[in-house]
Amino acid sequence: MPVPGRVFDHAGLSVADLEAMRDWYAEALGMTVEFGFELPGGLMRGAMLHAPAPDGGEGFRLELLHRSDSATGLQAANPLEAAATRGFGHLAFDVPDVDSAYAALLALGATDRMSPRPSPEPGVRMAYVADPEGNLLELLDRAAAKAAGRYGRGEAHHLDDLNDLGDPS
Repeated sequence: MPVPGRVFDHAGLSVADLEAMRDWYAEALGMTVEFGFELPGGLMRGAMLHAPAPDGGEGFRLELLHRSDSATGLQAANPLEAAATRGFGHLAFDVPDVDSAYAALLALGATDRMSPRPSPEPGVRMAYVADPEGNLLELLDRAAAKAAGRYGRGEAHHLDDLNDLGDPS
């Protein structure tokens, strides 16, 4: 039985430079700071960011966390490499135009991890960038899949070429 009333609230991302990453996500994704915090003794600081949904809905929240003794985590060059490490590998955002979102994020200091291309999900385009600290962000444009009535139907799809996902071999 699923947990009753479940609603996704936020994702937490550990960062090396809280202020720089707070400012980058605010500019890159149009997020605002809901609140900042610091644990007693300065053990950890953080900021909760919020981005409203384009339709005026709830949107999403991202919690940035900083510890002075944190270590660098996964710095994947592409999505296949990220999937080789268990745990969270990326944050994904549904955008109205993958190409323009990809270009805008690169202009704001993100780095290319996978240029825009068809996704394994039928009718969807995707791209990957890394934020200034190397965290993977996936960009998805599901407009064509939604228009064709294919979104959320659970259909299997097979890629003929693993290079479409950035196969490092």
